[in-house]
Amino acid sequence: MKKLPAYNLQEILVVLVIIGILLLLALPNLMPLISKAKSTEAQLQLSHIYNSQTTYRYMYSKYSMDLSDIDFEAPKTVNNNGRSNYAYEILSATNNSFKARATAITDFDGDGIFNVWEIDENGAPKQIVKD
Repeated sequence: MKKLPAYNLQEILVVLVIIGILLLLALPNLMPLISKAKSTEAQLQLSHIYNSQTTYRYMYSKYSMDLSDIDFEAPKTVNNNGRSNYAYEILSATNNSFKARATAITDFDGDGIFNVWEIDENGAPKQIVKD
């Protein structure tokens, strides 16, 4: 019988412990990048609301207060077995202006502050509360 080269259990456990320590050291530095990546969802959905509101205004000469009027269906949130991290609402709508908001439903970095984005008739999403 030939002996095959292999790793023993202790060597594998030492490698796993080292990898775990490296992850714990790197995670705090990665949290801002994770928050930034997740906020992209809010920016894209708010841009979609802006486009839908603009189309609605061309048709009816006013902005809508109802998301269903502009054919916007908010994605299911993570609380409702979905993938969205934000809740969407229209704060105000008149003949000449509107304001919509995306509020995070999860705290991305665990500091107790929830990310908030808004968009208006100018079409540029603005971060109101940074997480």
